[in-house]
Amino acid sequence: MTAIEPDRVVAVVGTGTMGQGIAQVALVAGHPVRLYDAAPGRAEQAAASIGGRLDRLVEKGRLDPAARDAARARLYPAAELAELADAALVVEAVLERLSVKQELFAALEDIVADDCLLATNTSSLSVTAVAGALRRPGRFVGLHFFNPAPLLPLVEVVSGFATDEAAAERAYGTARSWGKTPVRCADTPGFVVNRVARPFYAEALRVYEERAADPATIDAVLRECGGFRMGPFELTDLIGQDVNEAVTRSVWESFFQDPKFTPSLAQRRLVESGRLGRKSGQGWFPYGEGLAAPSAQTAEPCEAPDAVGLHADLGPAAVLREMIEEAGIKVTRDRTPYVSEGFIGLPAGTRLSLTDGTTATGDPSGAYIHFDLALDYRSCTRIALAPGADADPDDVRAAIGLFQRLGKQVSVIGETPGMIVGRTVAMLIDFAADAAGRGVAGAEDIDTAMTLGVNYPGGPGEWCGRLGARWAHHFLSTLDGAYPGGRYASSPALRHRADLEAKQVRS
Repeated sequence: MTAIEPDRVVAVVGTGTMGQGIAQVALVAGHPVRLYDAAPGRAEQAAASIGGRLDRLVEKGRLDPAARDAARARLYPAAELAELADAALVVEAVLERLSVKQELFAALEDIVADDCLLATNTSSLSVTAVAGALRRPGRFVGLHFFNPAPLLPLVEVVSGFATDEAAAERAYGTARSWGKTPVRCADTPGFVVNRVARPFYAEALRVYEERAADPATIDAVLRECGGFRMGPFELTDLIGQDVNEAVTRSVWESFFQDPKFTPSLAQRRLVESGRLGRKSGQGWFPYGEGLAAPSAQTAEPCEAPDAVGLHADLGPAAVLREMIEEAGIKVTRDRTPYVSEGFIGLPAGTRLSLTDGTTATGDPSGAYIHFDLALDYRSCTRIALAPGADADPDDVRAAIGLFQRLGKQVSVIGETPGMIVGRTVAMLIDFAADAAGRGVAGAEDIDTAMTLGVNYPGGPGEWCGRLGARWAHHFLSTLDGAYPGGRYASSPALRHRADLEAKQVRS
């Protein structure tokens, strides 16, 4: 896989945060780098800023002073676009507007050599559309870095409809030679990360809109039960509500308003109010000196039961039996007839069961309390419970005490189908399966992109292998019944994988 030689010039057009970051990556990798910005003086300012970043790397012991000096000597601010004529690669990081990018690359095509690779860092526009104005679109690729580019390892290498395979391979090899972890993907709305990640935000927003839980509690459950690095509300406040909502809307519109990608009205209203997150001092949460972090709703201590019954297998939560016994609570076998799904029997007769996409109320077989999915029940530190309307209050307290005895904090939330982690993980599995099934990227690359690009605690493909495609398909089918309209309908790829699993079980 041939990378661009380190002595060849790399040019970066656009000197905002992302442009500077990309330039720094290429510079540290040994390339001469030329910076260009249409605004007079911006390239010189960016060069000075990059020099300051290199100084800080030296101070932290991450860069040798001699390497810093050599890198500075290779950095050239360009006053005219024509000064990029000898570049082997030009990466664009300008305004996310199709016409602006098309005009830029049309001008570059008249300046650079025929073997120069042209790349856009767009996160929301079609690579195919940007290249549409070029005479030779085969050498055009997407190189989508993640912010901050010098720190985050992932680069999505995007092939447009007309991209030559050799150009994509050269871009991939170059990103890898820069110390990045590239993944190949097709030109689809959102590419890999921004396409597959939509449910992480969307499901949390839906739970909030249904008033089942507040933002701080939803964030805490996804962090402390699901294992995600940040919750979706704090993360969108960090990204910027306007930025996150714009990406969601762009992907939705690009998919012809597919209900799976429908934006949130609550987030739209937040943007319209000017509450954009950290940058405006207020988003889902307030920000400012002396303000305490928002706190999740957490149940007061309750007494654990001395004994519980166990009916059938708890599926993804099967380890709870061992944990309950290890905590000194007696587990007896529950012989309730005509019930195939596993549950924990509580003292007053209420059944404690893993969420399956339904709500706890209305099951004719008895009173239920649902608990949320955890990707690792031993390491998680919080569990969400959703009692049905007919759950015995003493059993609600017993369920709280049971999980507290297991070392978990407990958030009692309102009823919502699939609760929080369960519905989020099932949807992420489906979105990843759909992307792989449609050839957007390979399953392994999708998992790599989601773990490195957005710091997920694992890849959706790995979760599917562990939980089972049949589990995810059944979960989503139940949600689809609760919310008709197609948002929760399993993708053909997930249904196919679930059918294969079923055949393997029968054989």
